[in-house]
Amino acid sequence: MIHNDQEMEVTQERILYFQRLLSQLRVTAAPEEFPAVASGYRAEIARMQDDVLEYLTRHASEPTPAEAA
Repeated sequence: MIHNDQEMEVTQERILYFQRLLSQLRVTAAPEEFPAVASGYRAEIARMQDDVLEYLTRHASEPTPAEAA
């Protein structure tokens, strides 16, 4: 869960890093190994993108769900 803009920026940087890794793996990984290797990165990218979108669609005045509990 992202709590502030700095955490969002770090998460966006991680997303880009993982996307670059996948881009390289598309070329360097063996075809039979690629699906298994890529699936973990893909899942992590999707999770982080969901976190970013959740943060960006919450108004700045709203507390994060953890703070509200």
